[in-house]
Amino acid sequence: MPYFDSASSAPLHPVARQALQAALDEGWADPARLYREGRRARLLLDAAREAAADAVGCRPDELVFTSSGTRAIHTGLAGAMAGRRRTGRHLAVSAVEHSSVLHAAKGFDATEVPVGRSGAVSPGDFGAALRPDTAVAALQSANHEVGTVQPVAEVAGMCREAGVPLLVDAAQSLAWGRVEGDWSLLTGSAHKWGGPAGVGLLVVRKGVRFASQDPADERESGRAPGFENIPAIVAAAASLRAVRDEAAAESARLRALVDRIRARVPELVPDAEVVGDPVRRLPHLVTFSCLYADGEAVLHELDRAGFSVSSGSSCTSSTLTPSHVLRAMGVLTEGNVRVSLPLGTAEADVDRFLDVLPGVVAGVRGRLGAPVSPGSAADARADADAGTDTGTLLVDALGKRCPIPVIELAKVIGDVPVGGTVTVLSDDEAARLDIPAWCEMREQEYAGERPVEGGTAYVVRRAR
Repeated sequence: MPYFDSASSAPLHPVARQALQAALDEGWADPARLYREGRRARLLLDAAREAAADAVGCRPDELVFTSSGTRAIHTGLAGAMAGRRRTGRHLAVSAVEHSSVLHAAKGFDATEVPVGRSGAVSPGDFGAALRPDTAVAALQSANHEVGTVQPVAEVAGMCREAGVPLLVDAAQSLAWGRVEGDWSLLTGSAHKWGGPAGVGLLVVRKGVRFASQDPADERESGRAPGFENIPAIVAAAASLRAVRDEAAAESARLRALVDRIRARVPELVPDAEVVGDPVRRLPHLVTFSCLYADGEAVLHELDRAGFSVSSGSSCTSSTLTPSHVLRAMGVLTEGNVRVSLPLGTAEADVDRFLDVLPGVVAGVRGRLGAPVSPGSAADARADADAGTDTGTLLVDALGKRCPIPVIELAKVIGDVPVGGTVTVLSDDEAARLDIPAWCEMREQEYAGERPVEGGTAYVVRRAR
């Protein structure tokens, strides 16, 4: 069964498995003790730290191991903010950071820097968000949902000029190489590159003011309290080195497979939108959305067909709200599918995925009563001739989740003349993104929104 969700968690690398098993026998003792078993454990821990530091591009004494990537982010942000508390409590972050960053930012005066439709921040916009009271800035190296690589080096330069330390969440990119630029803090997560879960890393450059907010502890320079999980740390460092050795060849191979998916999905699936930067992106990740499709249903059907993928659609979330990343980009969220290929993915598996996908999406759309490939110019002209004389229609979709409001809109847009309007009532947060996205894809005019009792009225004007 092909596993296409390595951005969530990569399969355990064979080197990690071997190192973990070996370290279980040798690295179980307390590395702070001076007897033989403790010295042996200390040697393993120090060697792992040196290997990880070499992969990251920092000094070994700048790197500590934490219990997860999320823990590394929370510790890094809290410590850096506390270390610069005299500067202020302002934090600048991109709007597409991992949720662990955005959750941590809620405790401060945070500015979310917007992104474009590709998912990348503008260095100029990020620089403009820095203020005299900005204590810390945070920017991911690459996005976890759409794969867009961020301009870290340019932003780091601006932060350095402003005297603001930059924390980089490098969880998604460390497998492929070092993060360039003059950053100040960096975090990573072992299970993203094929190491075991439960190991993160935090780098704090020398000279960065940092005050740990955890209770005092002598381990990991006082920045990660608790007994080190040495076998898992050894496996994490060994697997990072191993995937780096494979990175150049696998990057080129997986990029070609992702290019095939990016090119073929719009050809095979009507009304599909591939999102994320087509060039400045991670080599193994591609995300697309399918109009008139329910994301959860698409995922279930792909799972039944033997493919494990993920989604940012609101229907796959317990909060019933669309992905904050897709929302910030202003792109379609319906029927969203993220494919992230692990190392060693077979070309035949990608081809079979492309063979299966059109039927899956068509089946989901059919069960929802979606229009069949609507929207050609010829259809629009025919609809204009056959349209009713009324200039406006109302679609009451209150209580219905996307993609139903969009499907209902698509069914009736031809019933108003060119220049007429359709008003869609919806209480689904995803409609705020998906109706404007539908207008852009269908070359119709989005005329705005207004609050109404029980939800929001979205107005669409027929343009053709």
